[in-house]
Amino acid sequence: MNNAQIVARDLNALWHPCTQMKDHEQLPLIPIRRGKGVWLEDFDGNRYIDAISSWWVNLFGHANPYISQRITRQLNELEHVILAGFSHKPVVELSEKLIAITPRGLTRCFYAENGSSAVEIALKMSFHYWKNRGKAGKIEFVNLSNSYHGETLGALSVGDVELYKHTYEPLLLKTRTVASPDYYYREPGESRRDYTARRFEEMEATLAEHGERICAVIIEPLVQCAGYMRMHDPVYLSLLRAACDRHQVHLIADECAVGFGRTGTMFACEQADVSPDFMCLAKGLTGGFLPLSAVLTTDDVFNAFYDDYESMKGFLHSHSYTGNPLACAAALGSLELFEQSDVLGQNRQLARTMEDATSHFKDHPHVADVRQCGMILAVEMVKNKHTREPYHWRERRGLTVYRHGLEHQALLRPLGNVVYFMPPYVINEQQIRHLADVAWQGIQRATRDR
Repeated sequence: MNNAQIVARDLNALWHPCTQMKDHEQLPLIPIRRGKGVWLEDFDGNRYIDAISSWWVNLFGHANPYISQRITRQLNELEHVILAGFSHKPVVELSEKLIAITPRGLTRCFYAENGSSAVEIALKMSFHYWKNRGKAGKIEFVNLSNSYHGETLGALSVGDVELYKHTYEPLLLKTRTVASPDYYYREPGESRRDYTARRFEEMEATLAEHGERICAVIIEPLVQCAGYMRMHDPVYLSLLRAACDRHQVHLIADECAVGFGRTGTMFACEQADVSPDFMCLAKGLTGGFLPLSAVLTTDDVFNAFYDDYESMKGFLHSHSYTGNPLACAAALGSLELFEQSDVLGQNRQLARTMEDATSHFKDHPHVADVRQCGMILAVEMVKNKHTREPYHWRERRGLTVYRHGLEHQALLRPLGNVVYFMPPYVINEQQIRHLADVAWQGIQRATRDR
């Protein structure tokens, strides 16, 4: 079996995600035969460093033996059982571990299979909480410009990336969108912290004026990942937590992409020492092995639903595979790997290598910004460095970097004109420098005059 044979069968049967399928008349589809560590290998023997952790899910490398063994042991005991009226050991153990490591006050876990579903749960819980508490007028949500929270209709409603949202606008909830504190737009000489604090003024005004109608504010702490890896200072989270408390509004932290060590701490909220009312976790939760998401919330929220059945206050939301034992076993394996070594300390060294390997990028005539938050580093290509005029999206400059990467053993999948690294934590310094070299060459190629 070779690449061409698999591709021919694929294109006759599959519809791929986030893809204009007509692209594959020209753009090669890469069928992967196996993975090991940071490497992916196709059916023709070509190898690629997975610089994006296969959509940000893989923490400890492909085919990690420890997590694999954890799943295998569970597979021989229990593959799945309904979680309504039943329970099992892996879901109890996982819930206890998550409560122990997440910010204080998060004491209850509700499970689903993906990040979008977790966001849907948090939105519904927040609205339903206020209804149960006698505040049925709270029916709105506040989001940030350039935010992304998933593709299901509720999650899409509270996102703000036009590429994904525009087509479905007539179907979506109406939200209040406040300008992002993204420090890409700070004034010359203005610190990131000062800019971020200044940008909070709009959020404060929105909550003060409309707090009686607002259920919750939803935010991606520190990094708007699908929003071109734009970043903000932790002070925004501190200000937001205080404002939500003042105006009786919930805070939903969508840590699906930034949780589990990506930003330099186990959870991004830790960098502001804040606890949200809801924390959504997914992606790296299982180390990249199986789909699982969790919403953690407080006793206060839980108790608003705790009543006699006849009160009809219960949260009657469900998914068939809620708390799947195999996925929980994978998540336990991943969390145990954090316990067995100083993963966050090792990541800090890897992050320094990423910074050093790309330090010269900021001098490139078509790079406006090189930004980093822990194990996430992004390079923004622009048409004009001084005015920061972007390349037109139709030019697809990032696609040139992607294709160049595939030719040089690297899976780089830019977001528009933003090239980024978000690799598994098992990557080594030599591999990081290889990715930096390939990205530099790809940017050179992508920014040539056409």
